[in-house]
Amino acid sequence: MTTFVLGGGCFWCLDAVYRTLNGVSDVISGYAGGVTVNPSYEAVCTGNTGHAEVVKVVFDEAVIPAEVILDVFFTLHDPRQLNHQGNDVGTQYRSAMFYQSPEQEALFAAAIERANEYWGGGIVTTLEPLEVFYDAEEYHQDFFARNPGQGYCLAVAVPKVNKVRASFASYIRN
Repeated sequence: MTTFVLGGGCFWCLDAVYRTLNGVSDVISGYAGGVTVNPSYEAVCTGNTGHAEVVKVVFDEAVIPAEVILDVFFTLHDPRQLNHQGNDVGTQYRSAMFYQSPEQEALFAAAIERANEYWGGGIVTTLEPLEVFYDAEEYHQDFFARNPGQGYCLAVAVPKVNKVRASFASYIRN
């Protein structure tokens, strides 16, 4: 199994999308890239902890290639927006990839190059070493599935899920 830690705006959207893919065995919402030990959601939302909202995606490369996981990442959010996605503003919503080895850093850098072609340049996604990953509070885990009628989910997450379904149909769970 392979694990990537990715941040692209609110973790609810990334969680919702990755849970739809064949070969993804787990998605954990959390925080990475900051200085505060064991931060709370409320603290991260202030932007003062340095953390990004991220997801830890655990997947089987025999079922879904790593490159597809990363191309999905660059399809589901706009990596040209610095420190925000839509109305979510702050460094906690930055586009970031947290690598765990030199090989993973190179794989992520190659994905950024592909994204530059897809988006026509201007990618601001950061490559950061993963030092510590903190699980988000339980109510953030699988948020979309637990709260399908919630306004944010309907307005923001559903269009992202639908975009990925259309672009990566062969990898969507039946």
